[in-house]
Amino acid sequence: MSALNVYGILFAGWASNSKYAYLGAVRSAAQMLSYEISIGLTILNVIICSGSYNLNNIVICQQKIWYIVPLCPVFFIFYISMLAETNRHPFDLPEAEAELVSGYNVEYSAMAFALFFLSEYANMLLMCTFAATLFLGGWLPIKNTELFFTLIPNTLWLSFKIVIGVVFFIITRATLPRYRYDQLMLLG
Repeated sequence: MSALNVYGILFAGWASNSKYAYLGAVRSAAQMLSYEISIGLTILNVIICSGSYNLNNIVICQQKIWYIVPLCPVFFIFYISMLAETNRHPFDLPEAEAELVSGYNVEYSAMAFALFFLSEYANMLLMCTFAATLFLGGWLPIKNTELFFTLIPNTLWLSFKIVIGVVFFIITRATLPRYRYDQLMLLG
């Protein structure tokens, strides 16, 4: 999944025939690759706790307690890596508004820029879905024993958890300052 994103970003920066766009693409690719390692290690912790690679089995193993409770520090690392992986604030250095150019997509306009923009938000929704599945019990309700919680369909539970993840993206953007690039790589 990530290798296609990295190659796509590098190709987009190179294809625009601008050295600034190419430097932005290299910077974005380095950021994505450095935070893929920490996401992989956090996913390994969830796999060890559930004993399965199957996402369905991971969710079923969370019937008694969601993995966000026993693996709270791991979830915190996953959340920081998720912000850096999706190039969201405070890790949005490849597309920083205060800089001279906006990264790898500086030479694109119209539909090509819209597709880059759409892919960033689709990646954000994918990572929120992944976080809900790995740490928040997926489609499982808060309590399986109470009748009120079991009346709500499973798809609404998963959608609600995805929306909570997107709200955390928005809250993070509103509250945290932007990192410098050397601080970003040091944190990774």
